Amino acid sequence: MFDFTFHNPTKIIFGAGKEALIGAELNAAGIKKILLVYGRNSVIKSGLLDRVMASLKAGNIACSQYGGVDSNPLLSHTRDGVALARRDKVEAILAVGGGSVLDESKAIAVGALSDEDVWDFFVGKEVTRALPVFTILTLAATGSEMNGNSVVTNGETRQKYNISSPHVYPKVSILNPELTHSVPLNYTAYSAVDAIAHVIEGYFTKEPGTHLQDRLVEGIIKTVIETTDLIMAEPDHARARASFMWTATLALNGLTPAGIGEYNFPNHMIEHAMSAIYNIPHGAGLSIVIPAWMKWYAARNPGQFERFAKEIFGLDSGAAGIAALEQWFVTINSPVRLGEVKIPAADIEEIAENAEGLARQWGIGGLYTRETIAEILRLAV
Repeated sequence: MFDFTFHNPTKIIFGAGKEALIGAELNAAGIKKILLVYGRNSVIKSGLLDRVMASLKAGNIACSQYGGVDSNPLLSHTRDGVALARRDKVEAILAVGGGSVLDESKAIAVGALSDEDVWDFFVGKEVTRALPVFTILTLAATGSEMNGNSVVTNGETRQKYNISSPHVYPKVSILNPELTHSVPLNYTAYSAVDAIAHVIEGYFTKEPGTHLQDRLVEGIIKTVIETTDLIMAEPDHARARASFMWTATLALNGLTPAGIGEYNFPNHMIEHAMSAIYNIPHGAGLSIVIPAWMKWYAARNPGQFERFAKEIFGLDSGAAGIAALEQWFVTINSPVRLGEVKIPAADIEEIAENAEGLARQWGIGGLYTRETIAEILRLAV
């Protein structure tokens, strides 16, 4: 283990019907006026928005509403949310939805307390403060409910960049697994890929010698696979939905990389460029990138790839483990080739050029040059 500091300030409230507690939680925090951010119509059709509003009314909390968050949150919509939060002088942001809603809500929380454009914080300006963020999660995938990350796409420049700051950790996140039962199976599959991606980045790119953390990662991956298989067979499988939801949270709340030393996120770096250009679901992009990257990277860390194959799939070679994961993606109907999402091979250079800029920003541009990224993507043709 290497030296580390682990601090996660988010309070998790987990269980059926717990969204009814949001008014009381806001009251306990001394908040009386919020901006409620949500996606499209699902929270309205399900009745969730009405239940949340009833809880806010019972707590005597004033509320402005802001819907329409895209599955890849857009900077233009975020800027309008910032303007609304400033105009209405809200004291906190309440995100009701999946990871995209939570990510945009965090960006709004940052922008609302700054005189500068919110995009400045995605291209290097340090976040020094933000409005408090509260969340009610409806789709388990990104871990945004218990971390300090936010990802937004600039539609004009086609850059999908992130904020990472302790100031945007949610104060309280409510996780009711029953809210995920209606998530379509294709998005359940993409969510599973995303959760796995969050833990394998560090698992394969870290320094050797952190056995406990490896075991945590392997437990998360095996649980994701097991629960996803159950959900695919029975979408309303209550125990599987609940386990999957908490597993996805643990995959990116800072626990698994604690003590592993330096690591990086190359799969996310490449996928962010891909979905910035094509607006495909994040998990769908990751299931294309991950097997290709693994095939390219495996020779740099053969022992860890052999361990992955043995511990996850009971196989005896790194190549077999990669093939097994790729086949599992196929089994759950998540794409593994660029052509499956209508991305022509001729566009690989454009994606690689876009990704190269993010690689430099993340400090991994030395290894992940435009040529290298293109080489990886050609393995997904």
